[in-house]
Amino acid sequence: MLSAPGVLAMSELLVYGSYGYTGTLVAEQAVAGGLDPILAGRSREAVEEQAAALDCRGRVFTTEDPATVADYLEGVDVVLNCAGPFVHTAEPFVEACLTTGTHYLDITGEWQVFRDVAEHDDRATESGVMLLPGVGFDVVPSDCLAAHLHDRLPSATVLSLALGGLGGTSCGTAKTMVENIGEDGVVRRDGELVRVPTAHDDREIPFSYGDRTAMAIPWGDVVTAYHSTGIPNVTVYSETHPKTVARLRRFRRLLPLLSSAPVQKLLTWLIDRRIDGPDEQQLEEGSGELWGEATDGADRVVSRLRTPNPYALTRDTALLTARRALGGDAPAGFQTPSTAYGADLVLEVSGVERTDVGGV
Repeated sequence: MLSAPGVLAMSELLVYGSYGYTGTLVAEQAVAGGLDPILAGRSREAVEEQAAALDCRGRVFTTEDPATVADYLEGVDVVLNCAGPFVHTAEPFVEACLTTGTHYLDITGEWQVFRDVAEHDDRATESGVMLLPGVGFDVVPSDCLAAHLHDRLPSATVLSLALGGLGGTSCGTAKTMVENIGEDGVVRRDGELVRVPTAHDDREIPFSYGDRTAMAIPWGDVVTAYHSTGIPNVTVYSETHPKTVARLRRFRRLLPLLSSAPVQKLLTWLIDRRIDGPDEQQLEEGSGELWGEATDGADRVVSRLRTPNPYALTRDTALLTARRALGGDAPAGFQTPSTAYGADLVLEVSGVERTDVGGV
């Protein structure tokens, strides 16, 4: 059932990109959990089919024009944006949310989006609007881990985070990766964001299942962890086979060629036909792990987080934070998961375990 702007009741949750892989997980779980979300996206056929199947209201609109988006947010309390690449969809939604007084959530992991959304902090604070990007696996567990490490060592000046044991990839995630494939990496140094070459650094990480090579990646925590903790030096790593690290270094001068329009079109075409996301068994049985280290040069603390499959965790943390916001727990301004809801937020999700494995 499609509805028109201006006829939505108050205390509403709108899920945009609800028919993508992750959006579908979120929409189905929301309905199963007793919520009545408004399902939305740019494809009329997809929205109508999903809305009918879940007995929900549907909205069809594009995000190019913030004024148009604002028309469809009248009466909506919380937007949960699941449509990436978020570098294209976040800004119009943020502008629309600041106009309508709607709290904004998304599931991005793109560091540029966190940087850009943070620039609206003053306006959001004045408007009483919460801007909380990254309420999925990117970056709830890593941000909560960073905040926990800072609590353990408030004097920390260097933070290292590493992701390991991750499973399959959804179509939307793969497209975001392809769009950014020619970009350099990024780290936080002395409080500033610094661009670095692809695979510029690697180290051995002692995951619970053994030591593994991990290379530096441009993860959202280079923005969010600094905002959450004030630690001025932040690097994020991801478990990567040593041969892959070597190949990336050998051919990184060629990586910008992959950003050309013809190559991007071909890669996107291949993704649409070959990538569906983790299957049901992978979703229920898969897991992920995060390792974190904070040091002040003299003392050092280390902790790990064990999580469910990243997409299952995204579903659960996105709805956990959306429910908080719908209930009125929505601190104004730009927020990270831990500044909004504390370092223990991720522990509210079934299957998440945190272990302190070393330190003062």
